[in-house]
Amino acid sequence: MKIQKNDQIMVLAGKDKGKTGKVTAVYPAKDSVLVEGINVVKRHTKPSSKNPQGGILEIAKPIAASKVMVIDPTSGIPSRVSYTKTKDGKKERAFKPSRYAKVKKA
Repeated sequence: MKIQKNDQIMVLAGKDKGKTGKVTAVYPAKDSVLVEGINVVKRHTKPSSKNPQGGILEIAKPIAASKVMVIDPTSGIPSRVSYTKTKDGKKERAFKPSRYAKVKKA
């Protein structure tokens, strides 16, 4: 999975389209990511020993990885991620230009 924890992402589809946030957890088996402040739902809970008052809680739910795009930290533009090998033989993340980027044509 090319999205990692602590990446800045932008949502491409759904009710939170256009919003940005930080990835807090990655679930490769489900091909989804958890982003703070994105895909927040209200959960009605009964009173219990952990939560004696009960009530309505707002919980962030995972979002499909296909609906998000990583923001390039250098340019601040949503971009696709690829991997390249360095001379040392280590893998390094590289950001491809995005179709969402507004590039000036000469």
